[in-house]
Amino acid sequence: MKIRHVECFPLKITPKQAYLGGSVEGHDSDYYYRPEYRCVYSRKMETCLVKITTEDGCVGWGEALAPVVPQVIAELITQLFAPLLEGQSPFASAVLNSRMYDAMRDRGHITGYHIDALAAVDIALWDLKGKLLGLPVWQLLGGAYRQTIPCYVSGLPEPDLPARCQLAKRWQEKGFNAVKLALGYGVREDIANVQAIRETLGEEAQIFLDAHWNYSVAEAAELATALREFGVGFLEAPLLPEDVAGHRELRAKSPVAIALGETERTRYQFKPFIEQRAADILQPDVGRTGISELMHIASLAETWNLKVAPHLSVGLAPCIAASLHVAAAIPNLYMLEYQPPVFEIANQLLTTPLICQQGAYQLPQGPGLGIEINEDAVMEATC
Repeated sequence: MKIRHVECFPLKITPKQAYLGGSVEGHDSDYYYRPEYRCVYSRKMETCLVKITTEDGCVGWGEALAPVVPQVIAELITQLFAPLLEGQSPFASAVLNSRMYDAMRDRGHITGYHIDALAAVDIALWDLKGKLLGLPVWQLLGGAYRQTIPCYVSGLPEPDLPARCQLAKRWQEKGFNAVKLALGYGVREDIANVQAIRETLGEEAQIFLDAHWNYSVAEAAELATALREFGVGFLEAPLLPEDVAGHRELRAKSPVAIALGETERTRYQFKPFIEQRAADILQPDVGRTGISELMHIASLAETWNLKVAPHLSVGLAPCIAASLHVAAAIPNLYMLEYQPPVFEIANQLLTTPLICQQGAYQLPQGPGLGIEINEDAVMEATC
C-alpha cells in the first residue's frame, strides 16, 4: 500500500466575529496587529488541510495550525514533503517523520512553519493508517483512558466584564463549569475580571487565566499570589515564551499552577522547561506538534509527574479530532480546550459533526480520526 498523491488546501473562512472578538468586514487587509498580545491576527478563520491518497484511493486528512498565511504550509508540503512521501507506505510514518524533520534540520529549521507542515502530514498519516486498518487512532495509540474528554470554555470573547460574566453564566447553565479568561491587561484588571467571574459562577466552577505573555516575573508573581484567593486552576503564558529561567523562578514563587507550551513544537523545545521545573502543566497543540510528537511530549511529561492540557485554539476539524484521540490516549491529561465559535466553523467542514456538550467532548469512534470531510465545503473555502 503506497502513497500516490499529496494535496494541500489553504483555507480562509469568514466567521461571524473575528477570533477573540472584533469586526470582520470593511477592512483593507485580513491581517491586523493586536498590540495587547503583540501578535498578528487574521479577521478570517485560516488553516491548512492536507489530503494524502493511497494507490487504491484510501484518504487521510491532516491539518496544520496556520492562523496566518496558510499558503506557506501548503507550499512547504507540496514542494518539500510530497516528493518524500509519494511512493512510500503510510505505515512507515515514523521513518517518514524523521525524513521530513531531517530535511531542513541542518539549516536550523527545527521549529516554525517547517514543523507545522510536518504536523499536518503526521495527522494525515495517522488518519490514513486507521482507515486502512479499520481502527480509530486512539486504538492505534494504545487504547482510550477515557471515552469523554473534559474541557473548559476558552476566551469569553465579549467587549466588557459584565458581558463576559453573562456569557460565562450561560455556558455554566449548559453544563460547562470551567472557563478560561483571555486577559493579560494588567494585574489589577486581571484580578477584577477573575473576581467577577468567580462571584458569578460560584465556588464549584473551575477558572483559568491566559495572560498572553504580558508580564514580568515580578508582575506574574504578584498576580499569581492574588489569584490563589479565587481558586484559579492555572495561570497560562505569564511570561515571554523564550524565558525558561523566568518561568522556573516564577513557578518557585507561584501558589497557582503555571501552564505553557502552545508556542513549542517538539520534545526538544519542551525539554528545558521540564528539566528545569519551569511549568506544572504543558500545553502542546497537535496542529503544531502532530500526533506522534505530542505523544512523545506527553510521555516525557509523565516521567516528571506533569499534566498535559492540549492547546486547541483556531484549529478546525482534523486538529480538533486529532486532539480528542490524543487526549483519550494519554494517562496524564488535565483538560482540553474548547473554543465554541471555532468548533462551529470546524463542523461546517464535516458531513457528521463532532459533539461537545455538558462540559465534555465525545470521542470519535470511527476509523482513523473518525471524521468525514465535506470536500465541497473545503474547496469553497480554499484560497
